[in-house]
Amino acid sequence: PTLTHLIVAGEACPPELAAQWAPGRQMLNAYGPTESTVCATMSPPLSATDTSHPPIGRPIQGTNVYVLDAGLQPVPVGVPGELYLAGAGVARGYLGRPGLTASRFVADPFAPGGTGARMYRTGDVVRWRADGQLEYLGRADDQVKIRGFRIEPDEIASVLTDHPTVAQAVVIAHEDRPGHKRLVAYVIPSDTGTPTTAALRSFAADRLPEYMVPSAVMVLDELPLTVNGKLDRRALPTPDHTAGTISRAPRTPAEEILCGLFAEVLGLTDIGAEDNFFDLGGHSLLATRLIARIRTTFGVELGVRTLFEAPTVAGLAHQVSGAGAARTALAPAQRPDTIPLSFAQARLWFLHRLEGPSPTYNMPLALRLTGHVDIPALEAALADVVARHESLRTVFPEIDGVPQQRILPVREARPQLTVTPVDASELDTALATAARHTFDLETDIPLWAQLLRVSAEEHTLVLVVHHIAGDGWSLRPLWRDVSTAYQARCAGQEPEWAELPVQYADYTLWQRDLLGNVEDPHSEISAQVEYWKQTLAGLPDRVSLPTDRPYPPIASYEGDTVSFEWSADLHTRLEELARQSGASLFMVANAALAALLTRMGGGQDIPIGAAIAGRTDQALDDLVGFFVNTLVLRTDTSGDPTFRQLLHHVRERSLDAYAHQDVPFEHLVETLNPARSLAHQPLFQVALVWQNALSPEVEIPGLLAVPEAISTDTAKFDISVHVVAHRDADHRPARLEGSVEFSTDVFDRSTVASLVDRLERLLDTVAADPDRRIGTIDLLAPAERQRLLVEWNTTPDPDANVSGEAVSIPELFARQVERVPDATAVVFGDHTLTYTELDTASNRLARLLITEGIGPERIVALALPKSADMIVAILAILKTGAAYLPIDPHYPTSRKEFMLHDAAPTLI
Repeated sequence: PTLTHLIVAGEACPPELAAQWAPGRQMLNAYGPTESTVCATMSPPLSATDTSHPPIGRPIQGTNVYVLDAGLQPVPVGVPGELYLAGAGVARGYLGRPGLTASRFVADPFAPGGTGARMYRTGDVVRWRADGQLEYLGRADDQVKIRGFRIEPDEIASVLTDHPTVAQAVVIAHEDRPGHKRLVAYVIPSDTGTPTTAALRSFAADRLPEYMVPSAVMVLDELPLTVNGKLDRRALPTPDHTAGTISRAPRTPAEEILCGLFAEVLGLTDIGAEDNFFDLGGHSLLATRLIARIRTTFGVELGVRTLFEAPTVAGLAHQVSGAGAARTALAPAQRPDTIPLSFAQARLWFLHRLEGPSPTYNMPLALRLTGHVDIPALEAALADVVARHESLRTVFPEIDGVPQQRILPVREARPQLTVTPVDASELDTALATAARHTFDLETDIPLWAQLLRVSAEEHTLVLVVHHIAGDGWSLRPLWRDVSTAYQARCAGQEPEWAELPVQYADYTLWQRDLLGNVEDPHSEISAQVEYWKQTLAGLPDRVSLPTDRPYPPIASYEGDTVSFEWSADLHTRLEELARQSGASLFMVANAALAALLTRMGGGQDIPIGAAIAGRTDQALDDLVGFFVNTLVLRTDTSGDPTFRQLLHHVRERSLDAYAHQDVPFEHLVETLNPARSLAHQPLFQVALVWQNALSPEVEIPGLLAVPEAISTDTAKFDISVHVVAHRDADHRPARLEGSVEFSTDVFDRSTVASLVDRLERLLDTVAADPDRRIGTIDLLAPAERQRLLVEWNTTPDPDANVSGEAVSIPELFARQVERVPDATAVVFGDHTLTYTELDTASNRLARLLITEGIGPERIVALALPKSADMIVAILAILKTGAAYLPIDPHYPTSRKEFMLHDAAPTLI
């Protein structure tokens, strides 16, 4: 709360007191008056007569009461915090529940040193009143986490009760299905009228962040209570999130099945036959998953382009009816004696052999754990996960010059969990060191684990997975399986989970069987390679980027990142532009990045690398492995197109690329054989990564598990732009955030930060006016424009005259003649001229030119070879006030004729 006015003993508060005021008794006591003589106006108002929240009294004898924030720091009077109890009456813990005990019974930081006293975290949210009593506000236990935001439902309920038509309100997080939570409000109307859902959501939206606005509001006659008079949450009715929003019910079996597939992929409860996949939050990655679901369910083959052109259930049902038979489904395969690498693995193996062990292709994952960690159970759980996913127990030996996958037996692949004590102040350094762990792919399994122990109740689990065994989509099944296995092992059991339909080796064999032999001109891979040959013919070896220094002979792959966040308004406008253009947000970002690179001197032929999930079969959804493929999206920005025209071009190129996405990037590089360099990557140096596979929320029973940011400080490309599109509970655009990973070999952080700012400025401009030509978009910030055009152009001219006006070259030359008349002015071979001689010769020629009518607004052509006479002639022409046109005598006759005709000089 902020003090706006204070009166002490009936008089205005001295300014020095008002400036220092913090609601608290110590300040009042310092100035003498008691609470009854002080009137404070605060927001929200706090007083002994405030009955909006019940008082619960003062601490009793022998008990200490603390109201603390999340950092265990005492909060001021009137500020909400969590209630902690200390003293002789605090118990030792919960019987047989060590995890819960660790989270509730914590060390008392305010007890005398060395006593080992503990305090109990009650879970109650309270605040001190000015009279020394505590007010009960709600339960901290009711705090929920939705889409990464920690939310206090009681705070939302408090806002809703401010509406004149609401007497009571309760807000809960309703889980439609595991892992998908939505905020639901239940309200009791007041005597003044019955509230409407739209009115309450609008009321809340004006007062709360978008992520705190309930997605559904239900009006009840009364709230269901238990026999103890508490809210009976289980008796609350199930909300209908889609009431009134279904376009129309499905009319055919195909539409009904597709509605279910749409709902499954998008995470919604109901879909109408006319609902648009992309309007409901669909994107390229989810489109690939939907196509895979359709392939499995209907047994037909559709391309991603089909979904872009027919994005509704009804339109897609029509396409399904006429589609051809699906390609061979992925299934367990007969294992040969030698299992080859997948195409994606082959390139990483090659780079590993070329560069040696390095952290460039590490995927570091960190999880901060609060509570008692059962280390043997955790180590056993990691072994369970490695046993479940063959990719995590695969090594890559080279036999007769050919790498192969060797899947280790479970008993040989048990990962070692290294427990390392660290001081809290050294944790960040330890995390950075762990992230840069290196693998020997021939002998080491591609999973490494370390547990950093800060205290008995504070640990950080670090898992480092080599990219050859995992990708971004693998994080969900990896963390889910670790959690499941740990819970089982803590109970002394083995984890119970459904058997995976396939393993990574099955995918490798299926991939090679599906694509066929590269030597067969009629194979699928040959047909797709032909497309890429035509599409990428004549691609520039390297895009000219605005680097801060030359490329080194050999790239170090050292990197850094610049983070950004763009508003919900920009997100909304860009999504509307994408919808109008039949494109995706990724395509909009790709077009904008290409336009920016062109404007920054990158040329008009811009190749950008784009990662695509590569999980084109439903059987791969829960598998840990490296499936991602890289596409080269080539954008032609020539002709200064409007952004809408450029976006249309990018859309067509992208959809064609999706239709030919099976060709592994590694094979493409081998086939196209571009100019190789150890300084940068082939085919493209700028990548755009649309990160739709968000980091999963990790739930580990008995422990508070919080993902921790961790980086390898490396860069695979010169620039990699990573973007995450967040949506609210109603699937409306919420914000765009991400980071730019860059090579510190060639870029400074400030340069990349300015590129991010320019990209945002470009996106903001085209969202408002997509028909604007990309060459006319202003990329300069106002301060930068002022600096470039004004500040840097207001330097004093040392050669100006006394009035500040610029001085002409003849006048400057005359001053030089006066200062050093005998100094050498011109040297050409053996011939020299002093300033006096040059002045005399040029004056003589100038007078002759004037007699020929030469003067201001006239042009004299100089078709002279390099000589001292040329300098005399230039100076003579300038002395007449005319301009000169230099013509090299060795120019072709046609060029000289054109110049003379075009400039029309008075004299040659």
